[in-house]
Amino acid sequence: MNTLKTTMLMALLTGLLVAVGGAFGGSHGAAIMLLISLGMNFFSYWYSDSIVLRAYSAQEITPEQAPELYRLVANLAANAQIPMPKVCIIDSDVPNAFATGRNPSHAAVAVTTGIMRVLQYDELSGVLAHELSHIKHRDTLISTIAASIAGVISMIANIAQWAAIFGMGRSNDDDNGGLVGSLFTIIVAPLAAMLIQMAISRSREYEADKSGGQICGNPLYLAAALEKIEYYAQHARPMEQATPATSHMFIINPLKNSGRALMSLFSTHPATADRIARLQAQAAGRA
Repeated sequence: MNTLKTTMLMALLTGLLVAVGGAFGGSHGAAIMLLISLGMNFFSYWYSDSIVLRAYSAQEITPEQAPELYRLVANLAANAQIPMPKVCIIDSDVPNAFATGRNPSHAAVAVTTGIMRVLQYDELSGVLAHELSHIKHRDTLISTIAASIAGVISMIANIAQWAAIFGMGRSNDDDNGGLVGSLFTIIVAPLAAMLIQMAISRSREYEADKSGGQICGNPLYLAAALEKIEYYAQHARPMEQATPATSHMFIINPLKNSGRALMSLFSTHPATADRIARLQAQAAGRA
């Protein structure tokens, strides 16, 4: 169900990009935006992993440097039936983790020094199982592509806004949208793109929680870990390297966000309490 939902949301997001191109630049604009979308997807496919690992100064470790962590990842990867990913450590006191990579054969999991200190062994296994689920289902690639498309839509909205201010835009013979098209491009489209992107991210997090609970053998391991990580995310100083562009990759958003009421629509992650409740239901055999 989550996979179908993600597919539909991705198609909607791509269609929105093409529509924005059409509203701003006519049929030629729509074609250009489609080409831009394809180009961004290709770039994201090949380079997203190396870019984000470099951004967080994640250091790949060997089995000799962290034998317990490496062995835990290897055992969980075997349970998930995926190749052994690279294992990286980020020097940060904030407990968190993420996975990246274009496919299961070119992937990495990264954990902070803080999460290794705060969590018990079983809880860490739940977190790593969640991240391996992301790798297995190529969630990192999906999220990166969604973020790239939404970013281009926002960029076009900014260009359209300045064009409207200075009286620039399409020629009259190709102007079918008029004021409505301008309002759509400048206001509606970027907001809709953001909402779709966030919905995709939340959908993949729920699925990774469920699959991660299966991979580690007990959903309650992950539930306990999420409770601890959420506490530090809300009460400790935020991770210095964290940015809005990459916050969706972490198991819990490293940038403080209540995740409740209207703000939940703009959140990259579901409310942690809801995730924990689902995991508890899964452990009880109700999900």
